[in-house]
Amino acid sequence: MKRLIITSDDFGLSAGVNRAVEQAWKNGLLTCASIMPGAPAFDEAVKIARRNQGLQIGIHLTLVQGRGVLPPAEIPSLVDADGNFTDNPVMGGIRYFFDRGLYCQLKREIEAQIKKVLAAGIQFTHIDGHLNIHLHPTVFRILSELMPSYGITTFRLARERLSHNLRFDGQRKFGKALESLIFGFLTDHARPELDRLGIQYASEVKGVLNSGRMTEEYILNIIDDLQDGVTEIYFHPGIMPDAAISRLMPGYRHQEELDAITSPRVRQRLIELQIQVQNYRGEIKC
Repeated sequence: MKRLIITSDDFGLSAGVNRAVEQAWKNGLLTCASIMPGAPAFDEAVKIARRNQGLQIGIHLTLVQGRGVLPPAEIPSLVDADGNFTDNPVMGGIRYFFDRGLYCQLKREIEAQIKKVLAAGIQFTHIDGHLNIHLHPTVFRILSELMPSYGITTFRLARERLSHNLRFDGQRKFGKALESLIFGFLTDHARPELDRLGIQYASEVKGVLNSGRMTEEYILNIIDDLQDGVTEIYFHPGIMPDAAISRLMPGYRHQEELDAITSPRVRQRLIELQIQVQNYRGEIKC
């Protein structure tokens, strides 16, 4: 059987994202949302999660392009005076890998993000990361220590077939090939440890190579050839105008992604293909 998890990233980033998540859950195929613990609209996202109990929540770990949850004085090498992480994911990733002195600060911040979501009364089950930072070798090592202690049972293993993506979207061929190589290496590194810990993951994740451009047309194309087992598709929906996401993700098609999640054509095609839409717990939506 082919099963499909549909997730929204960046829950809590802004009011426009939060409204889109609730709409996608109530009127569309959304089954999960990954919440950003340090984001400006986190408290509003928590309220939305509480009044939509069937929406499964995960943690969208944020260590670049966002704010920490600990005071800057406790993680001075990770954030600036205002508590912001670097906006440059490449430089941030290099520092996190080579600067061994950052390990303890990273662990404190990662654990603080987990605890903040728990303190809000959210019983999350899965974890992923902003810009897939959760797969960074240093970050993953920390998560391997923390996940069993906090009952995290599922993890986004961000691997996607390059050939399948390029069949329907030939843009950024070199960039996608590079991303496929990098994430292939990172997933190969993480998979044995996840298996040892008994932490589950989807067979494939769609959204890695077409982030911000998961339109209705693209979704209708790719669902015809999903692999057996569980596939996750992640989106970045938003209701415009929204100054925050326009500034942070100017090229993303937020409204079109929301339209794809709520599309009657997508829903009907999934029914025709007998693809079961569910969350990470296996609870069926359609």
